[in-house]
Amino acid sequence: MHHTKNRALRWRAIAISSLIAAIVLSGTASAHPRPPVSVRPETVTVSPPAASSPATLLPDSLFGASGKLRFRLFSASRLFALPILERLFGDPAADTRPGVYHAAEDIMGRPFAFISMIPFTEKSGGKVGDYRVGFWPNERHRRTTQEAYENPEGFIEVTADNQDTYVSEHFRLRDFLTHDQQDVWPKYLVLRESLVDKLELVIEDLAAHGVRVEHMVVMSGFRTPQYNAQGVGRGGRARDSRHQFGDAADVFVDNDGNGRMDDLNHDRRIDSRDARVILQAVERVERAHPELAGGASVYRATRAHGPFAHVDTRGARARWGRS
Repeated sequence: MHHTKNRALRWRAIAISSLIAAIVLSGTASAHPRPPVSVRPETVTVSPPAASSPATLLPDSLFGASGKLRFRLFSASRLFALPILERLFGDPAADTRPGVYHAAEDIMGRPFAFISMIPFTEKSGGKVGDYRVGFWPNERHRRTTQEAYENPEGFIEVTADNQDTYVSEHFRLRDFLTHDQQDVWPKYLVLRESLVDKLELVIEDLAAHGVRVEHMVVMSGFRTPQYNAQGVGRGGRARDSRHQFGDAADVFVDNDGNGRMDDLNHDRRIDSRDARVILQAVERVERAHPELAGGASVYRATRAHGPFAHVDTRGARARWGRS
């Protein structure tokens, strides 16, 4: 019994210190590339006694400003090479092996995933493994002085088995995948916690203003540079689109599941004014959370899609079009 109690307390200490480190620390990607290796998701099975549950001691910031985040990203650079995942999951290769690691709810107080990323330096040419990604603007052109446009820190390896992992209350990993190479697995995703957090805050704000949101569709999340380039041109995608950096999403509310925007302003029409309702929520969220400032715009319907709103967390307020 004494051994079990000590082990539980050890898990609590490790979890709390590890999570705080993961939130606070940041750095540059590893300079020592390793070939990508698939990983089987692991689950923490050791649970501390209820009286000393770490869930009551975890910092609120772990779950984002919305309180609805269900994932955190890990990399060697963020952890100063500390064996965090090894200590949490008993896997000596966890800190260097890409994968999604699911923590037990009695450790976190709710479903939660720790995601170990592949460093950007492991990208070879225009591919990561067998998945074609192309080249980021900063790889092909002069080096940027803007931090927001630097190459991504790393990639999330998404497999057919882990694609349904919830990254927040309303969103899963697969919601943000690029819409190409359907038969290629694993796929590689760039995604930032700030974007998911902001989308959850927008949903919460809409609900507070009488707009029911059961399902917010991510029409376009992460776009690899290769995929993004296919739509660059007059009236199309920007060459330096934020979608390539994992902090942008084109979204619409689709509670009835018909694949189109719902009538959010209740005028019995489906048009850009419904997307503007989402934009209004974005404005309110940014006023309340200036750290999540970014771009936003409204897009009209075309033959290919209905109206939608663009939302991103680039770090500075930006509006365009008729927004």
